[in-house]
Order: sequence, then structure tokens, then C-alpha cells
Amino acid sequence: MTDTAFPGAARRHGPDNRLEVVAAVITRESGDFLLAQRPAGKVYAGYWEFPGGKVEHGEEPAAALRRELCEELGIDVVTAYPWITRTFDYEHAAVRLRFFRVTQWRGAPHGRELQQISWQSVRNIEVAPVLPANGPILRALDLPPVYGITCAAACGRDAFMLRLERALRAGLRLVQVREKAFDTETLCAFAREVVAMGKHYRARVLVNAGIEVVQRSGADGMHLNSEQLMAARRRPDCDWCIASCHGASELQHAMELGLDAVVLGAVASTPSHPGVTPLGWTRFESLVADCTVPVFALGGMRGGDLEQAWRRGAHGVAMIRGAWAG
Repeated sequence: MTDTAFPGAARRHGPDNRLEVVAAVITRESGDFLLAQRPAGKVYAGYWEFPGGKVEHGEEPAAALRRELCEELGIDVVTAYPWITRTFDYEHAAVRLRFFRVTQWRGAPHGRELQQISWQSVRNIEVAPVLPANGPILRALDLPPVYGITCAAACGRDAFMLRLERALRAGLRLVQVREKAFDTETLCAFAREVVAMGKHYRARVLVNAGIEVVQRSGADGMHLNSEQLMAARRRPDCDWCIASCHGASELQHAMELGLDAVVLGAVASTPSHPGVTPLGWTRFESLVADCTVPVFALGGMRGGDLEQAWRRGAHGVAMIRGAWAG
């Protein structure tokens, strides 16, 4: 198997004192993912974790992932996407965990080291205990790959609600209410409508406004624009929080605040920001290479860009017009 099956395989990172580890989020079409139990005789024996292991000296992370999954589970990876990088300090070691999402493989996973394995659902974890470093990953897995951004002012409120219901019926599960032209009362009323419809389809709704609008509308959380993000000194008091970023300093601040995800762009030219020079995919990939939170690619995105975004290390895509087309 060639390394072209592993986007991001050529990345190299500077040495430090942390142990380099790769971990695989092996996911079926249903959304279930695989956890493995650490066998007797190992540190944290009995704990459940995402399969993986140490990166050997001079070994690329993608190659380490392929080797470890063959040794541990007896599978050959066909498609794996770079995703999130986390650091964690255990009592026995300080580690850097490079997570890949594995979506295609050959062979049936089985415990070649006599370890137990189990397919799990993110909203119904039935095994315990899970390694502490994996907690944020489980939360990140609860975020869908497409983030739809409203445009009611542009297309008309009633027309937009029809588009919203059509998108929710088709599977959209994450929505940002972003209506800068609305006054506070109009925005609150509109957000309440979107939240009500979102609840019917089990979709999360975040509001791009102050915390008052979030609370009054009953939204699931808050979306911070870049100015709000850089002014924040702590994470807003809401369940879910995502922020807009345009460069490295904003990404770093969002990670320091412990936000759930970020939106990074504009990746490509977009009519909503005609004067903005796009990042392009190469710069986007460089910026997200070591991100500790999921990143949505924004700017000129369409549903067909999702594969490209995954290959570049994104969690998914955020879209305005693209989310409501069709």
C-alpha cells in the first residue's frame, strides 16, 4: 500500500520530549466507531481506547498507523484522514496523540493481542473506563461533518425556512444562525424558529450573537466571530461553542479557550467576502496540522468539497449557499 492512501503522510514535526503516538478512529457508515481494551500487563490495563501505538524513530505517523492496525487488529487500512492532535500527560509518559479517521479497510478487525474490541455509538458508550485522553475525542465525534450557516436576510425568511427544513430532512445536523442585518428582537424570534425546527430533526443550533440571544432562543450554543473570540478571556457559559478563525493567532486562542471546534477560512473565493484573499488548501492544511479541536473549512465550499477537506485535515465544511442548494 502506498502512502497516497494517507493524506498528510509527508508531514514532519520538530522533536520534543513527548512520546509520539498515533490513534485510529475506525468508523462504520452507521457512525459507530471501534474501541479496544488494553490487555493485562500494560499500563492502564482494562481501560478502553482508540487503537494505535507508538511512532517508531524515523517513521511517518501514517505509516505507523498502518503498521499498528495490522499488528493489533489484522486490518489493512485503505483510507485514513488526519484529524486532531492532542497532548496529554499521563503519570508514566507525556504523549502527543495524532488521531486519524479511518473510513475504509480490508479485513475484519479482531484482537490479535488478545484484547477485547467493541463497536460503540458516541451518544451511548457502553464500555468503561475509557482512557482520560480520549474524552475530548468522543465529544468531537459528536459533531457532524457539515455546518450550515443561515441566509434568511438574503433569500427571505419564509423561503429560507423551507430550505432549512429540506436540508434537515436530508440529514443536516448542525446549524449556525448568522443574520447580521436582523435587530435583536427579530434575531431572537428567528432563532427560536430555527431551534424549534432543529429539535424536531435532532440537529444542534448555534447562534452567532451575544449570550443573551443564545439564552432567549434556547439554542444549543454560541458561535463567536473572530473579534468576539480574541476579546474572550474564558470559554462562554454555554454547552457548545464554535468560533470563526482566519489565521494562526486566532486558532491558538480558540484552542487555549477549550472551544469545541473552529471554522477556518476563507479557503476559496466567496461572494460574501469579495475583498478577502483566500487561504487556499495548502495554507489551510498547514494551519490545521496540529490543531487540538475539529476544524471546518469555510469559503466557497460545496458538498463535493468534503473529501478534499478531509484529506487536508478538516473535520468537515461550513457553508452558506452550499448548505441550502438542491
